Amino acid sequence: MRDGDRVVDRVVEMLKEPVRIDPVLDRRVMAELAQVPAPRRTTGIVALTGWLVRKRTIAVSPLGGLAAAAGIALAVLAGRAWVFPTAHHEPALTTTAAVSPGADTRAIQFVVLAPRASSVTLVGDFNDWDETATPMSRAVGNGLWSVTVPLAPGRYRYSFLVDGNRWEPDPEAPRALGDDFGRPNSVVTVGGS
Repeated sequence: MRDGDRVVDRVVEMLKEPVRIDPVLDRRVMAELAQVPAPRRTTGIVALTGWLVRKRTIAVSPLGGLAAAAGIALAVLAGRAWVFPTAHHEPALTTTAAVSPGADTRAIQFVVLAPRASSVTLVGDFNDWDETATPMSRAVGNGLWSVTVPLAPGRYRYSFLVDGNRWEPDPEAPRALGDDFGRPNSVVTVGGS
């Protein structure tokens, strides 16, 4: 075996090890994120252009750069695997968040536009994927369904269950990698205060 092959094997083994994050650092980062004002929601080319031209400073080690490149490649491949062309598509689903009074809990409002649905339920990590625990209320006449859920800081996977049989991810939120049952999920991250 060549020396180069041994180096690659060692790098691969190092990348397999889980990353440990210092809880103090995690709390500091979440506290800083809570101070950042919510960005104005833009879509399409305006949002992409703004994101691309924003000034950033990033410092990574060579091993960290390799891990980041591998992660980006996997994310692109995973994103492509989740694109399903369909002849019929429900209008866009959106999620908005608002801070609620309370100790380190946020009231997260989930909103979905599903005008032809007869029922919509929010399911996720926060309600043990219980299909009856968090029904959404329909606004009269416009096809909007909504529910507000108090969530502690953290990262949660969720989906909308439409008419009791169709799982719909939130296209405005990041996609979660597949769950154990092959259903499409989204991710919401709630910052600390």
